[in-house]
Amino acid sequence: MIALKEKIGYGFGDMASSMFWKLFGSYLMIFYTDVFGLPAAVVGTMFLITRIWDSGFDPLVGIVADRTHSRWGKFRPYLLFLAIPFAFIGVLTFITPDFSDTGKLIYAYVTYSLMMMVYSAINVPYASLLGVMSADPKERNTLSTYRMAFAYIGSFIALLLFMPMTNWFSVGHSEQYGWTMSVVVIGMMCAILFYGCFAWTRERVKAINAKQSSLKTDLKDLLYNRPWWILLGAGVAALVFNSIRDGATVYYFKYFIVEEDYQSISLFGVSFVLSGLYLAVGQAANIVGVVLAAPVSNRLGKNKTYMGAMVIATIFSILFYWLDKGDLIWIFTLQIIISICAGSIFPLLWSMYADCADYSELKTGNRATGLIFSSSSMSQKFGWAIGSALTGWLLAYFGFRANEVQSVEAIHGIKLFLSWLPAVGTILSIIFISMYPLSEKRMKEITDELEQKRKEKQNE
Repeated sequence: MIALKEKIGYGFGDMASSMFWKLFGSYLMIFYTDVFGLPAAVVGTMFLITRIWDSGFDPLVGIVADRTHSRWGKFRPYLLFLAIPFAFIGVLTFITPDFSDTGKLIYAYVTYSLMMMVYSAINVPYASLLGVMSADPKERNTLSTYRMAFAYIGSFIALLLFMPMTNWFSVGHSEQYGWTMSVVVIGMMCAILFYGCFAWTRERVKAINAKQSSLKTDLKDLLYNRPWWILLGAGVAALVFNSIRDGATVYYFKYFIVEEDYQSISLFGVSFVLSGLYLAVGQAANIVGVVLAAPVSNRLGKNKTYMGAMVIATIFSILFYWLDKGDLIWIFTLQIIISICAGSIFPLLWSMYADCADYSELKTGNRATGLIFSSSSMSQKFGWAIGSALTGWLLAYFGFRANEVQSVEAIHGIKLFLSWLPAVGTILSIIFISMYPLSEKRMKEITDELEQKRKEKQNE
């Protein structure tokens, strides 16, 4: 039984990752177009190129992590040594040097590529930690719940405070300075949380076959792991759904709702804009979904819980299209419902990846936890790549112009980003997960067989 302190410690890791990830997903596109001055289509192409390349980098990190041997284990050392580089490069990504248009684009490519690489280098080992902290599938569900709950708490804090911090730091300085200093604050928090995760977690599950398999064998095992392929497709589709909604939110409130026409809401002396509240409310609702995921899935099964949540998200995403700019109550209500559904699926995905590692070990005798979990990060990056690229390209297609009153066609496009387009992602995710073969009954059989083999190995 894993102690509460360790569960919280494990949650700290994704709290750190999600703070930056949500800043990238919700603010980086509009930062590049409205603050740094890059064209939307160019930014969309940059996101696609850098994230596709970086998606291929994730399995390399998993391969290296699987072959890491240290007094801290296979995966925890990466939390210790990469926490500071993670924060530092994140700050560089939000700096706006006074370069030419070409120089700005090169700077954006370089810093964003470095950020995604260091994100992979720390997040893939962190995700893989779940597979070696416990061999119990239900305990993994609980760990996934803590992980995602803390992830959304981190996102909630970052999204709620980011724009108020930016506005505060900008007083007496430039807007660019405000953005950079806000990321400095977030980056420092991320580093501290990663150190907490390292200190409070432990690695316990050992592979039955102590001898490290060859890279060729690991890759071959992965390619024949059918549940892994299914999760990869479901994960990409789910992240397309999430990335399109998050990436377009600030545009939706800035240009369709015109949040400047509304008085800002002040709490505890801090002024919050509508878009920030909308995103923060979504993160709070995500937490509700995370909390519900474990008890509901333990009762109904992971597959049924996942598909049910995505069906509801599809229906309410489509309804979003018919909301008018004055329907703020309904806009926030649908955001809560959709976000509860979105929050419930991700802990299930992480738990399923751990199940895939067990399935692979039983089938092949080899356990490549890092390589299998790297696919989770890979699908995350690839899904965000597709979603972000589509956002940039379609903004340009619909005639979007930064910091101007938008045309009717541009507004129509911005509305699609929060309705029909994310619904395509949820439908695809449902199709993939309906084919997932590792039911609770099957996982119980796999766990028992692996435990028996470990006992036989110990008695030899």
